[in-house]
Amino acid sequence: MIAIIDYDAGNLRSVEKALIRIGGEPVITRDPGVILGADHVILPGVGSFGDAMRSLTQYGLIPVIQKAVEENIPFLGICLGLQLLFEGSEESPGVEGLSLLKGMIRRIPSDGPVCKGAAPSGEPLKIPHMGWNSLHFDHPGRLFAGLEEGTYVYFVHSYYLEAADPQIVTASAFYGTDIHASVEKGNLFACQFHPEKSSDAGMKILENFLQIRRV
Repeated sequence: MIAIIDYDAGNLRSVEKALIRIGGEPVITRDPGVILGADHVILPGVGSFGDAMRSLTQYGLIPVIQKAVEENIPFLGICLGLQLLFEGSEESPGVEGLSLLKGMIRRIPSDGPVCKGAAPSGEPLKIPHMGWNSLHFDHPGRLFAGLEEGTYVYFVHSYYLEAADPQIVTASAFYGTDIHASVEKGNLFACQFHPEKSSDAGMKILENFLQIRRV
């Protein structure tokens, strides 16, 4: 069973449908017993960092998430769910994140180039970054087994991860700046992009996640 954590952050149904498509058994829930009894846990989300942290607090989900990670239940954060795992965000100054991983969430600069190595065009970048972008695999990541360097995935975000430890970064992308697009530490995984919206590559990423077992 796969627990999809419900904290009013949206994007739950598209994740649920993608998991059903690949043969998973997802349950959308905020019940601590269901979450901690799951084989896999997913924290999706779109919206504001500050609002999301307030919702997690309101529903008493912060200690549940911490315990799930401590117990090595395979855990995947998606988009806002990735951002919440870190220490804080420029979107919501003064609001502390879950701090399960070290790093900060920064605003994508609007004056950077679209492609790495290109000069800025003088036109501001479109923010949010919305659309397909290729991945560079910085370190071997279990989520990306069977995928080729340069695989395209789908992003929708205005803020990006700057991880403190580059060794946990398994994939990066470029849009105005280097974006830490996916991380892995133990059984804790996260993607800034949306695997559930990333066609066959995204389905493969979710399939790889479901192959991971608690240790």
